[in-house]
Amino acid sequence: MTELGGFQDRVARVDLSEGSVDYESIDEEDAKKYIGARGLGVKYVFEQEPDVDPLGPDNLLAFMNGPLSGTQVTMSGRIAVCTKSPLTGTVTDSHHGGWSGARLKWAGFDGLLFEGEADDPVYAVVEDGEVELRDASHVWGEGVHETRETLEEEVDGSYGKNLSFMGIGPGGENEVRYACIMNEDDRASGRGGTGCVMGSKNLKAIVVKSGTKMPQPADPETFKEGHQQAMQAIQESDVTAPNEGGLSQFGTNVLMNITEEMDGLPTRNAKYTSTRSMRDAEDADLDAEEVSGENVRENILVDEPTCHSCPVACKKEVEVQAMHKGEEMNVRMESYEYESAFALGPNSGHTERDDVALMIDRCNDMGIDTIETGNMMAMAMEMTEEGKLEDVGGLDWGDTETMIEMIEKIAHREDELADLLAEGARRVADEIGAHDNSLAVKGQTIPAYDPRCMKGMGIGYATSNRGACHLRGYTPAAEILGIPEKVDPYEWEGKGELTAEFQDLHAISDSFDICKFNAFAEGIEEYVLQYNGMTGRDVSEDELMEAGERVYNLERYYNNLNGFDGSDDSLPERFLEDGIRGQGASEGEYCELEEMKAEYYDYRGWVDGVVPDEKLDELGIEVGPGTGVSSEGGAAAPSDD
Repeated sequence: MTELGGFQDRVARVDLSEGSVDYESIDEEDAKKYIGARGLGVKYVFEQEPDVDPLGPDNLLAFMNGPLSGTQVTMSGRIAVCTKSPLTGTVTDSHHGGWSGARLKWAGFDGLLFEGEADDPVYAVVEDGEVELRDASHVWGEGVHETRETLEEEVDGSYGKNLSFMGIGPGGENEVRYACIMNEDDRASGRGGTGCVMGSKNLKAIVVKSGTKMPQPADPETFKEGHQQAMQAIQESDVTAPNEGGLSQFGTNVLMNITEEMDGLPTRNAKYTSTRSMRDAEDADLDAEEVSGENVRENILVDEPTCHSCPVACKKEVEVQAMHKGEEMNVRMESYEYESAFALGPNSGHTERDDVALMIDRCNDMGIDTIETGNMMAMAMEMTEEGKLEDVGGLDWGDTETMIEMIEKIAHREDELADLLAEGARRVADEIGAHDNSLAVKGQTIPAYDPRCMKGMGIGYATSNRGACHLRGYTPAAEILGIPEKVDPYEWEGKGELTAEFQDLHAISDSFDICKFNAFAEGIEEYVLQYNGMTGRDVSEDELMEAGERVYNLERYYNNLNGFDGSDDSLPERFLEDGIRGQGASEGEYCELEEMKAEYYDYRGWVDGVVPDEKLDELGIEVGPGTGVSSEGGAAAPSDD
């Protein structure tokens, strides 16, 4: 039991095999060591033992709040979903914004832990400190949008007022390895296949009906000081200040033109570093500006919704009339994100703005990750060009009509090619002999930052505990935006240490759980004041940073127990080779990964990517009796299951 402020001290443990729900308290020592949300969620997953089958009943699926979730803290509407990934075989955590995290807290919960597998499809209703399982057979097979509408009618409430929905589409039901969990219609816990795990458990959705139990600060004066300081920083930041041309104006897609200009936008399965460099080489009709935040705002923007307690409003809701199969389709969806536009646009060989919007909407309704889906189709296009997919069909560069159809085919595993692509890049590469075409690290493909241009992203992708990811340690903050200070994106020295520091800082914000965009304005000082004020603790900046380091090392140790080591901290070969095509600033650049790894491991105190016993002891990470994990477990080969 914990008396720390910010917690409801209530977690539901749902055994889907038995159809039973038990309730338990938060362990205060764990809360102090691992903060909450991502940190505590990973701790729960760790205690289930690492060698579980990701799609088996013993794999835990944890929906976790942090001590700042659903409070007055700015951008505190997020929630973490933690599990063992069916895509990578690593531990993974995937977050989404909106209101479901806040509403879960207000409904009286810090977390929901799902284990087992229901005999028939079910959904969970959360209200006033209780969880009820209901039959979901009538919505099994339906898309996310229709499921949400149907369940709203069945639960006495209203989305946008007191209900939140977290659910899966056909992608999760058919165990697409990168299926996601959708919050409402268009916000996703997208990476790592959390929706695939949810589908394997026959859990269709969670509907949360919020109450009024917003936690109040245990130390109001300290919290007020931190909150005021944080608000001032957000208002003064060029990136987060409302209507200043940053996130508030253009959303995450403010980055499209910026990365294009600096030749850091992977194009055509990262054969090029921008659409401009591709045009120079092949006279191709691609222009990233067509799918940029500026173009979206000027032409198709219809609304700017926001998340709980957020002054930034980065979501850019759009409406388009797109042609598909000779028919005009009206699509309205939230939101036209940078990474989604990159993967489904330039990286797949086209820059058709309205078609990208339609593809994002289709991915959301099918419940599959936009980044992985776009990158898998780009991989297939390159393989088709090289004659590697003749036995199962193929895809041509920029064929948007076929791409739109392929999204639904992948979600339903409808034909041989779609079924293959649903398995993810690592398994496709293994089966076809196409490792040269894969953009994956530990089985998960890269987001929209070319590591030949932004060297911090190179070491960040390689050492991310959940596979290639920009959100483990967002070095573009320094490499592009100059936060906390400007560093040369093409310089590799110092990036190992910089990446580790960002990784630990983001482990803190993910465990609070607050939006990473806070970090464009706030720093550890604001974090400490708000955390201490809410919980009533008195931790120092160093102690809080150590907690972030502890979370990151626990995740790495979990992966070590599953057979991952320094050999898995790798990058696709095309990023390590000299001689980039095109005429841009990245021409001739490559990623000096081995040099950065040596610097990174030295800073971390790891040995070839493995956390040694001394580091576990130093950080107070317990193994052995009572933890669910043997100290003699050793490392096994990564599982393909």
